Amino acid sequence: MGHNLLKGKRGLIFGALNSSSIAWKVAERAYEEGARFILTNAPVAKRLGEVEELAKACETEVIYADATNLDDLEMLINLSLEKLGGKLDFVLHSIGMSPNVRKNIPYDNINYDNYLKTLDISALSLHKILQICRRYDAINEWGSVVALSYIASTRTLFGYNDMADAKAALESIVRSFGYIYGREKKVRINAVSQSPTITTAGSGIKGFNSLFDFSNRMSPLGNATAEECADYCITLFSDLTRKVTMQTLYHDGGFSSMGMSEEAMTQYDKSFEECD
Repeated sequence: MGHNLLKGKRGLIFGALNSSSIAWKVAERAYEEGARFILTNAPVAKRLGEVEELAKACETEVIYADATNLDDLEMLINLSLEKLGGKLDFVLHSIGMSPNVRKNIPYDNINYDNYLKTLDISALSLHKILQICRRYDAINEWGSVVALSYIASTRTLFGYNDMADAKAALESIVRSFGYIYGREKKVRINAVSQSPTITTAGSGIKGFNSLFDFSNRMSPLGNATAEECADYCITLFSDLTRKVTMQTLYHDGGFSSMGMSEEAMTQYDKSFEECD
């Protein structure tokens, strides 16, 4: 049930691919809260066809664009402003992909061409989006930009590979551009560091199931779901969080503050007993 938190607001949502993706859930919640928005994803997503179903359900359309291509982004931003009839009030950056992860290339023997693609897609795309939005004055004052991140930006997690470097860069862009855009236009920019979430992108990480279970045992509130992440993003898009900017906000059930939980310790004790 909606509360009209985004009534009258316009937005742009990057990264909705299928019903398991966080961006998909954010779009559904934004629609429930009264927002109008454009969906966008890479042209390759068009072949899958599912995002068109979401657009129909949310009474909007999809504009396919490569978020690493400045010409595509200029087209996307200007066309979105035209179709929505005004400036944007919120933007969701839910973009991340690593060719090294997909090809099971380990971090210590990384392919550098793939590495640069990881950084471009997963981090620099945010900078490019913000740069184009600022150039065309595309975001209203007190608008909100949210980028999805993960705690591997600050901690080493086996198997997360070069995506960890990309998330670290992403969060730095949030802070650096957050200062500039906030000072000039009162636009706020934040990162949401989400729990491991069962999505198409997340499931490609080596050992994801173990990571998901470990995080769930460690977190006093358990892992946050995609639906719960969408709820949190809606509050950041709303006027209720007008003075929150340049932050990495941990939406992870408390995992980021934990050292060891009783449940995790009990599980490890059992494994030690089996070894004996």
